[in-house]
Amino acid sequence: MPEEASPSPPPPSTADLAAWAPIRRPVFRMLWSTWLVANICMWMNDVAAAWMMTSMTTSPLWVALVQTASTLPVFLLGLPSGALADILDRRRYFIMTQFWVAGVATLLCIAVIADVMTPALLLALTFANGVGLAMRWPVFSAIVPELVPRVQLPAALALNGVSMNASRIVGPLVAGALIAGAGTEYVFVLNAVLSVISGFVIMRWRRDHAPSPLGRERLVSAMRVGLQYVGQSARLRAVLLRISIFFFHSTALLAMLPLVARGLHGGGGDAGTFTLLLASMGAGAIVAALNLPRLRQMMPRDVLVMRATLLQSASMAVMAFAPNVYVAVPAMVLNGMAWITCANSLSVSAQLALPDWVRARGMSMYQMAIMGASAAGAAIWGHAATLTSVPTGLLMAAASGAVVMLVAQYVVSDLSIEEDLTPSREFKAPVTDAPPGAGRVVVMIHYQIDPARADGFRAVMQESRRSRLRQGALEWELLRDVNKPGHYIEQIIDESWTEHLRRFDRVTASDVSLRERKLGFHLGEEPPLVTRSVVEAPGRS
Repeated sequence: MPEEASPSPPPPSTADLAAWAPIRRPVFRMLWSTWLVANICMWMNDVAAAWMMTSMTTSPLWVALVQTASTLPVFLLGLPSGALADILDRRRYFIMTQFWVAGVATLLCIAVIADVMTPALLLALTFANGVGLAMRWPVFSAIVPELVPRVQLPAALALNGVSMNASRIVGPLVAGALIAGAGTEYVFVLNAVLSVISGFVIMRWRRDHAPSPLGRERLVSAMRVGLQYVGQSARLRAVLLRISIFFFHSTALLAMLPLVARGLHGGGGDAGTFTLLLASMGAGAIVAALNLPRLRQMMPRDVLVMRATLLQSASMAVMAFAPNVYVAVPAMVLNGMAWITCANSLSVSAQLALPDWVRARGMSMYQMAIMGASAAGAAIWGHAATLTSVPTGLLMAAASGAVVMLVAQYVVSDLSIEEDLTPSREFKAPVTDAPPGAGRVVVMIHYQIDPARADGFRAVMQESRRSRLRQGALEWELLRDVNKPGHYIEQIIDESWTEHLRRFDRVTASDVSLRERKLGFHLGEEPPLVTRSVVEAPGRS
């Protein structure tokens, strides 16, 4: 009798796809709330530090360095922090980042009260606070897919965008009120108190951490594997390219927004106008985030990214020549809607292209791409505006952003491939009487194929190369026997026996499918011969 087809899973309900669906899950609601508070504290700290620097010095360089000190840790520590979040207990690591930020805020408060604060000390403590932020972002990004089912992941990531944009409005308002009514040091006091409370809230989360029987990965090795995974994933490379293109161009508006605000009529052109424009952008982002489930059902993700890019470029072009706030505010609302739509869509693509064991490392590189593109874009478009004018600089960024994203959409390959990254135990790890000593492990898999099918076999083996390197192998080569037609040897080199065993824990359903395709070329009833050898150091004479 033919086998009965297994029933397909029921389609997700409307409630599962709703924008607020993840909030109904208690653990997600608890951790999302702490993330919202953490983002508010971040904006409060940035505003208070920048204001304090202006009270100590009038040098534009020192004031600008506050922003540099806040963001530089993301570049320096993005990958290491992502690796640590993958190899340590994520719950404890998340808690540690909260108490780190609380400790830095406490030191800031003590320095202000003791009247020992200097510009250099403020930069150092701002940098230390940035270290906490650099550590916190990758671990939270890796935690989110654990908290919600796959169908709710886009909505959960959109809610993260709501958190960021709501905090962008609330944080500066609270900081400004405290600075005006009590003093800058009270911003740091509130920051420390909220961070400590958030740390204790996270401690209520009961997450089961299962340490690997192979022990923790070494930090350097974990960073290398993370880089290899991203480098060998066509889908991730496409995501990083497109998010870099988007932020490289879209940051032009944020970078020059203070100058745009000064030139507007009907709002005074003062700091209040600048705040109004930022708040308008945040409000637009929140509105779009709540409507993203409907948009995702209406069009494919790549189409959504392209249309959001075009909307962002159009709104930036309007801002270039906006005569007053009555035109600028709606344009900024549309800009915020486009920003969250593109960023969320690409964030979902990145999350779906990462298995759990390397998720924090992959998302840390996603964040590094955003920060790097934003920093470069602000400098380049600011320089272009200096040579021409602010409206011209914005128009150049708007036109370039639309054209470059359109080209990338059609040139970059494998944008739509979604691999099945479900963990699999199909591959059995080798068992030895005694673990080999130190030294690299060389694995050789012997295939005998029909020489007439060699081209197809080599194409599949290139996929095998990418798979092995993504799992952490050091090197991969395909050898052809010169004396025996159709005899090929797949050679994989691992860093050590332990790292060789780790690759078996990283096998996915997609890897199992790839193995079946490779075996489809092998001739004979016996499976391919597999040998494993350990490279020994040459003896001393």
